[in-house]
Amino acid sequence: MTSFQFSFLALIFIAVVAGYLGFSTLLRPEAARRRLVEFGSDEAAPQPGLSNRLLHWVSRVTHPVSKLSMPGEGFEQSNMRLRFVHAGIRGPAAPAAFFGIKSLLTLGLPMAGFVLSALSASPLKGNNLLLALLILAAIGYYIPNMVLARLVMVRQREIFETFPDALDLMTVCVEAGLGTESAMMRVAEDLQLKSPALAEEMRMVNLELRAGADREHALRNLAIRTGVEEVDGFVTMITQAERFGTSIAASLRVHSDMLRTRRKQRAEEAAAKIALKLLFPLIFCIFPSLLLVLMGPAMIQIYRVLLPGLAGGN
Repeated sequence: MTSFQFSFLALIFIAVVAGYLGFSTLLRPEAARRRLVEFGSDEAAPQPGLSNRLLHWVSRVTHPVSKLSMPGEGFEQSNMRLRFVHAGIRGPAAPAAFFGIKSLLTLGLPMAGFVLSALSASPLKGNNLLLALLILAAIGYYIPNMVLARLVMVRQREIFETFPDALDLMTVCVEAGLGTESAMMRVAEDLQLKSPALAEEMRMVNLELRAGADREHALRNLAIRTGVEEVDGFVTMITQAERFGTSIAASLRVHSDMLRTRRKQRAEEAAAKIALKLLFPLIFCIFPSLLLVLMGPAMIQIYRVLLPGLAGGN
């Protein structure tokens, strides 16, 4: 490989890594804002505008190619839009940036692979070249989906793990005499450092209530935005408690105990799966090496002692 080919390959690798890191950074809250929240700075109170500006800039750059993969109609009611909501992405420029990056990767990776193949000492030809280009195009098309799925999973896990503690705090606030809306706002303030996602969702509920929305509708929107089954059960429980006149504090206490038990059961289930997940690495990676170390000297002795005797006897 010549120096030019090596430099070109290094530039492509840097571009792919930079694109991946930039895409993941655009869709997540920046570390500086979280650090400001930890220090209790007043500048951390409003929503950050840096991510929205970056998304807007990326959407403008990738606008010519974003139309290649972006659906023309019905996107607001599609499953992809709901996945953006579950990931906490609410910027108006996020869909255009997402589909623009997907189109660029889908077209750019095969082109880069073709150029590398043409510059290599033994270039691919025929069906091999076509198969390699199709694989690169598939990788570029599905990488943004994988990143989005990862963001959704991380956010939903954070909400699920923090929600029992939030219900305990709400129980204390309700028993102290606060209303449901005031209790949720107080819990959102206390959970800002531990779970910014859940705190943000609770603030959204309060904003909807201030805008005049019905409480049941606002809570139902909370369940839709999070996409967590336990939050949906909490919304149903609150609605039924208010409808039938039961104690909200007692209902919250029972529901928090149930969620904590479910969280413990999930942890036990994950621990029970470790043995099965370690089975294949043990069989295919560790056991062959162990057998080679243990049986290697014995096989060498058998080869040196028994085989010459067997050959002499014949």
